[in-house]
Amino acid sequence: MYNRFNEIFPAFDPYNKEFSPSSWIIDIFPSQFSFHSFNKHSENNLISRLHQLDDLTIASSSDPSYALVVTDTSIKNNVATSIAHIHVYNKPVIKTLHHAVNVITTEAELFTIRCGINQATSIPGISKIVVIIDLLHATQRIFDSSLYLFQIHSVSISNELRRFFLQNLNNSIKFWECPSCCKLVTS
Repeated sequence: MYNRFNEIFPAFDPYNKEFSPSSWIIDIFPSQFSFHSFNKHSENNLISRLHQLDDLTIASSSDPSYALVVTDTSIKNNVATSIAHIHVYNKPVIKTLHHAVNVITTEAELFTIRCGINQATSIPGISKIVVIIDLLHATQRIFDSSLYLFQIHSVSISNELRRFFLQNLNNSIKFWECPSCCKLVTS
């Protein structure tokens, strides 16, 4: 078999060292990650989540070491729209907007998270990144290297986070799920 695609896209090589269990970023830096999922089975959980996100926003707005990344993705008429807002202390909000055709929701979500993390890690002085997303299961796929469809995003995000964590072992990233139903409560 001619292997020209593995030459062009080495991320799709299942034997690539990036995908061996000893190289998984979540295993190398386990204390620098946290995932805060949302339990939608109670109205109190929704109100509690909104208060948590309010407190998180206030805390990050008063601390220049925080980067708050808020992402959203939607697909309508086979066109994906991905948007990431990055807020840091007293700086203007960074907004990135992308459109793509013929992609699935998870791929669009991962791309948006990837863009937000790349922006946040490039800002000097950032040691805490908080990513607010509406689908936490999409984020957890970043760290599952067996999903070949998403490896290009996994490798990019993992490399960016690896550099970020190696800069300072106190650097961290938190993923908070904020489901779309929260928009209905705040409107």
